[in-house]
Parts: sequence; structure tokens; C-alpha cells
Amino acid sequence: MGENSKTQLGKILLKRKLVSPQQLDSILDEQKGEDEPHERLASRVLKKGLTDEVRLLKALSEQAGIPAVNLDEVDIDLACLDIIPIEIATQHIILPLSVSEDSINLAMANPDDQRVIDEVEFVSGKRVFPHVALHAHILKCVEKCYEARATGEEKYCGKRFVSRAEEPLDSVGPTPQHISNATILPDDKEQPAQDDLSLEIDIDLSDEALSIPMAREPTLTEARPDAAKKILVVDDEDDIRLLISRVLTEKGYKVVTAGRGLEAIKMVQTENPDMIILDAMLPEVHGFDICKKIKGSKKYGHIPVIMISAIYRGWRYAQDLKDSYGVDDFMEKPFKLGEFVEKVEMHLNAISSDKDEKPPENLSEQAEEILAASVTAYREGKVDMAIELLRKGLKIDPLAFKLHYNLALILGKKALNYQAIRELESALDLEPSYFPALKNLAMLYQKTGFKFKSIETWERALHYCPDEKTRDGIKQHLMNLL
Repeated sequence: MGENSKTQLGKILLKRKLVSPQQLDSILDEQKGEDEPHERLASRVLKKGLTDEVRLLKALSEQAGIPAVNLDEVDIDLACLDIIPIEIATQHIILPLSVSEDSINLAMANPDDQRVIDEVEFVSGKRVFPHVALHAHILKCVEKCYEARATGEEKYCGKRFVSRAEEPLDSVGPTPQHISNATILPDDKEQPAQDDLSLEIDIDLSDEALSIPMAREPTLTEARPDAAKKILVVDDEDDIRLLISRVLTEKGYKVVTAGRGLEAIKMVQTENPDMIILDAMLPEVHGFDICKKIKGSKKYGHIPVIMISAIYRGWRYAQDLKDSYGVDDFMEKPFKLGEFVEKVEMHLNAISSDKDEKPPENLSEQAEEILAASVTAYREGKVDMAIELLRKGLKIDPLAFKLHYNLALILGKKALNYQAIRELESALDLEPSYFPALKNLAMLYQKTGFKFKSIETWERALHYCPDEKTRDGIKQHLMNLL
């Protein structure tokens, strides 16, 4: 973690009275005096016997805004280690806790290192749900687990692991029971007094919030008669984007462009392209993530995607991109324009042939109907049915902001807080300035005890307040939190 994260953890340790100011200064001075300080702040505090592991994990969880895991309390099926080589686990200080068909629960010393998460998701084709753990403890467990796997053992049981009967904690993602029991959440104490501006910790389930329809967009059945094929070109490098656009325009294609991840997602929805040329490395949203959303959708999955990259090279990456993300083709930068145009024409011709045989369904209308049905089910008290309907809608259109948002509201009402947080974050990936989503996310972070994440989200929300009264209320709320 960077210097800011280290400072923030120090403040949390002081607030929780786990160290004294003098002890913290002494440890930080030790780190500064080392050329390459490998041992982290929390590990040093534990090593010096200043507090116990559970309290440290709660502090780390508060700092990172995600669940922490005590590796002494987990039961790991060692077959899941096959997904990450020991060299990678040691280098990045990570340990897979469990693997399902589409996800990995991953213990991390640096859960804010998005580059590592992206790489694990890329090589595995699965979504990563990070859990923070002590740096020194992960390294010990990596050594023990991989050694046990090499000798043919099938299970690793933490030294204090017991199957407890207490109610399982809500966790991010499909976490097995033994990991859910081991998850450590921060204390939910010291909540500030509620003010008089409706900033109470609750999820907004008003008629307005639930019934706002999704933004209208072109449906897949709206043909463009006698029109040129439309190609969306996404690259954050202006020169490359303009060069590809010029070449495709000269070939008679209609070209629309985007330079950032969020802009690309919007244009997929509004422009209904016949093909997407997608750079792997983009600001805001990674190209891999965009491709996975598109190809995992009934609504957009038919659109051929040609991914381009100067970073990822070699046939192995190309094959992994096709297998794990559904990429139709892959080209390394720099590439020959003649070969590029040939690939574009090949895939467009293939999709044209398929369209003649199987006209697409009106999936935009279908997603709208699912949204309306979920609202009706919720109002009739059929909450589980409403959740199931919204998840069904997201399989059709994972780029639909309102489906994510409404699902978050209902999950929050059921106290499935981490799942609600995840859906709100997905909604804000699509609409970063939507104030009700920011407000509810800040409330949920505060409710689950992630104070710093709550403060950060309230500060984001300040920029999008609908009126001065609300802005003043949030400022006062922030003062109470601080």
C-alpha cells in the first residue's frame, strides 16, 4: 500500500487505541530506516505484541473497505491453488481461499492493487473478490499450502478453525461457509448522531427510486436500412484512434469513437454498433471488464469484439482472451493495417450471415418488462422474487444502470449489505454522478463500519448534490464522522 494508506492505517490504529502515538512513531521510523521495508505496519504491530490479530484485522478491514480474513480460521481446498502459481502468490502476497465456477475469493496484503486483481481475473477468467489479510500471515500460509499441495494433501485447515454455530456474516460474492465464518468485520460502534436532513442509515426504497425506467436506447431489432456497418473504436491514444477511424471510414464503414472506458460503455448502449475495436488498457474501466460485460450479455453478446493491445503479447494471451472473455480476435500493436481490415471484414461478414438466419429478440423491451415485474413483486412482498427477476435482467443487459441500482436497494433492505454495496458500485461504474446511488453507498459503508470508505463516498456525493440544503447537510454529516 502507498504512503497515504499507511498513514490512514496509523490513524485507525490510534483511534482504536491499539498503539500509542509514541509506539506508532517508533515503528514508522524503523520502516523509514530500512532500504526496502518488506514487513508491513500491521505485521510489525503484531510482531511487537502491541495488540492481537483479530483487532488488527478489523483495523485493516476498516482501512480497505472490504472484509478481512483470519487465515487461522479458514479451511482451504488446496485444488484451488492450481489457478495461481506459487511464484505469483509469493510475488504479490496473495492466496486463493476458494474457487467457484465464476469467482475467486482471494486473500491479499494489498487489496487496493487493482493491477493484481486485473491480472488474476485475466488469467483465470473469473471475478476476484478480495479479502484483506496480514502480510506476514499470507506469506506463511502460501508456503504451507503450496508445500502441502506438492506432497499430495487435499485440505489446509487453519490451526484454530472450528465450525461455529453463529449466524454467518454477509460476505462479498459467493463465499463458502468456512470463509464466511472466518471473515472479520470492523466494529459498528461510534456512529454519529443522525441529523435532521434524512441522512439516516437506510436504503431508499421510495416509489420514485424503484420505478424510474431505464434510459431508452436503440433495440437490436431496429435495423439501419441500407446503412453502412457501424464500428465503435475505443482507444485512449488519440493518434491510434484517429488512424483506425480514418482507415475504416475510407473502407465505407460508419465509425464512432471513445477514448475512455465509461464513454465506451455508454456508446455500446446508445450507438448499437455492429463491431467493437477495443483497446485492452483504458482509463476508468479496463478493456477486459468491458468485453466481459458485453460478451456475458444476451443483448450485446452477438457484437464481435477485436481487442488490440501493446501490453499483452503472444498467442497465449490471445487464446486466453478468447476463452475467458469471449474476444473474437486479438491484434498486437503495432499491426499491419491490411491485416486489420481483413479481420474486420471477416467478422462482419460472419455476423451478417448469422443475422439472416436468426433475427435477434427485442431484448431492450424484455429488460424493461423484467424491471417493471420486479417492482411489482417487491410491492407485493415477494422480495426474493424481485431479486431473482433483477438478476435475470442483468444477464440480458449487464450495462443497465437501473437494474443494478434497484437490485442494490432491495438487497440493502434485506440487510445483504455487501451484495448491495457491490451492486451500487456497479451502478456507479455506469453512472458515476448519480447522487441517490452515491448517497446510499455512503450510508451502507457507514452502516457496515467502513468509516473511511463512507467519508470518501460522501465527499464524492458533495459534487453532485441536487440543492444547497442537502449539500450543507452532508457537510455537517462529514463533520460528525470526522
